[in-house]
Amino acid sequence: MELDISFGDAVAASSGDVLIVPMFAEAAWGPGGDWVASQIAGLDAYLEAGDFTGKAGSTTTVPAGDGLPFTAVVVVGLGDEIDAEGLRQAAGSAARACRKFATAVTTLHLVDIEDAAEMVAFGSCAALYNFESFKSEAKPVAMEALVLAGAGGGGDEAVARALALVHGVGLARDLVNTPAGAKPPAMLAARAQDIGAERGLTVKVYDEDEILSEGFGGLVAVNSGAANPARMVVIDYAPTSATKTLVLVGKGIVFDSGGLSIKPAGGMETMKTDMAGAATVMGAIQAIADRGITLNVKAIMPFTENVISGHAMRPGDVFTARNGKTVEVLNTDAEGRLVLADGLSLAAEGDADLIVDVATLTGAAKVALGTDIAAVFGTDQAREMVVEAAKAAGEEMWPMPLYSGYRSHIDSTVADIKNTGERWGGAITAALFLKEFAGDGEWAHLDIAGPARSGKVSHYIPKGASGFGVRTLVALAEAMAAQ
Repeated sequence: MELDISFGDAVAASSGDVLIVPMFAEAAWGPGGDWVASQIAGLDAYLEAGDFTGKAGSTTTVPAGDGLPFTAVVVVGLGDEIDAEGLRQAAGSAARACRKFATAVTTLHLVDIEDAAEMVAFGSCAALYNFESFKSEAKPVAMEALVLAGAGGGGDEAVARALALVHGVGLARDLVNTPAGAKPPAMLAARAQDIGAERGLTVKVYDEDEILSEGFGGLVAVNSGAANPARMVVIDYAPTSATKTLVLVGKGIVFDSGGLSIKPAGGMETMKTDMAGAATVMGAIQAIADRGITLNVKAIMPFTENVISGHAMRPGDVFTARNGKTVEVLNTDAEGRLVLADGLSLAAEGDADLIVDVATLTGAAKVALGTDIAAVFGTDQAREMVVEAAKAAGEEMWPMPLYSGYRSHIDSTVADIKNTGERWGGAITAALFLKEFAGDGEWAHLDIAGPARSGKVSHYIPKGASGFGVRTLVALAEAMAAQ
């Protein structure tokens, strides 16, 4: 994802290995396209013969010939109309088509979209993400540089904003893609400390003794079967002139076997990704700090494995969460909400203007909305704020009902609340459970069980960890800072 992005001369005076130009639907050239067509004899006829019409996200590669100082030209389709997300996707598709070339030149940033250079830089870099840390023979991407031909699109500031976001998304992807055995809670805590040290952020790590003494009962319960001790990690970003506070809470289940309510073998294959909520939160606060957003932001991340031993929590056990409420555990595979109960309780003790938790929490959300859309629950204002931020960021989120009629589904006969309800409406009852620990202020819950992982390559989304949610949280922080 490391690209050297710079502005260069207008396209007619540029050179490189490959040139990327846009085309709208009905074969209408975008910026730079007419010039390219004038330099390559028969290009329009060639594209017509190949039925390339500028469909959104489509690409085709043609030899540049002797008339241009490039080896090839990649034409990328923008469709009928273009918006910010469409431009990110087009840039991502083009970058993937150019990954074997060292230097690419493009005019995509000259499309008539505000801060278009930010969208092009983000889509290009995010598409080239390559996680090969555990391969014996890595195959690095050849593309090293992207030259934006001609001034425009928001300039260097737009590119800098994109790179901060790229690094935040990349951090989240790396953490999620790393095998569970290579990322015990202590390692993730150390990574958070490194991020804090590099940016002057305050980082507090609660070890196993402090977790017990501080009353994080849910984290203790889930961690009870694990050999690797849990960690509660808190990062604080506090710019001097900030007046509002956003608290982010991320589910950090490093590996989820289901506990004694064990998953089938196939259900465990992707469970290294069950800490995607915490990875999203860590990536977001890094990007927020790198962008210098004037907002107090606190990231709270409870990290643990949910595995089996003779000490593991049992169905029917009861624990006391940090806010004093007792919880009956009927299904040990509904463990994410147990650690979030402690994280949310800690968040609610402060003076937050908004609390947002992020978690790969329920299969029910995935059943309801599929693999591309996250479910958003919470107080009315908070839910609206998150959905609007998601629209600005280009991520798909859908508001869901926090239906009080289902609250009785999680009543317990032996404790204040139980951790599972009836079969139907599982995403709603999970959100209602979390509400008990989120305090009385504005709160939103993002269930990212579907979009946190991708089963295929698409535009700028790789197969595996997507980094979903980082952009929305950064956009939310920017919106709060601007109010």
